[in-house]
Amino acid sequence: MSEFTEEIKAKLMQVSTATLCTALFKRGLRNQYIQNVYPLNSDLPNMVGPAYTLRYIPAREDRNGLEVFKRPDHPQRVAVEECPVGAVLVMDSRKDARVASAGSILIQRLAQRGVVGVVTDGGFRDSPEIANFTIPAYHSRPSAPTNLGFNEAIDLNVPIACGDVAVFPGDILVGDAEGVVVIPSALVAEIAQECIEMTSFEDFVMEEVKKGAAVIGLYPPTNPESQRKYEAWKATRKGTQ
Repeated sequence: MSEFTEEIKAKLMQVSTATLCTALFKRGLRNQYIQNVYPLNSDLPNMVGPAYTLRYIPAREDRNGLEVFKRPDHPQRVAVEECPVGAVLVMDSRKDARVASAGSILIQRLAQRGVVGVVTDGGFRDSPEIANFTIPAYHSRPSAPTNLGFNEAIDLNVPIACGDVAVFPGDILVGDAEGVVVIPSALVAEIAQECIEMTSFEDFVMEEVKKGAAVIGLYPPTNPESQRKYEAWKATRKGTQ
């Protein structure tokens, strides 16, 4: 298993979920992009951190009155207080946004504790307020009703499904202005390095396209001249950094 280091995190802060999906696809991983989950604030830097998971199941009326929030062992409240610093709280809310997975108070508490992001395939209540927080938050759509209406928080830090993607505790999540991708922890070091290189190459390609270059032979660089020009471009950039 790869160790998740600050160096790896710094690399992942610089790359897009689109580039990460391409690198994962090369390794046969085709279903790592969480579906129908969007950022509340697309202007924030990338969200990068290991997953800490919370699983919901369908609520049953005899178990889910408002009084359950008074319990000190309520899994949702425990998740907010125990999600590790630097981690991302990821919730399997059964893709059900009829009820809220959390609201502004709980998400502000996560931010104050040093959690780096929160993701649900359901919805958040108080979403206009959360959109002004500095913690990245991803959901499917706004949702006002309390989660007790249809969902019961049941398990902490177990494998879950979030937006039709398997998420295991410790997987690395990266979120950007488009969405969230899940990277198996064993692959994170090589994926991060490859995506830094891919991003550099795509920056070069974009410059060439803006100058009028055709993409055939350039992207991908099947023409040896394209690769030569890229290496020269990289050398020039290194000299100015």
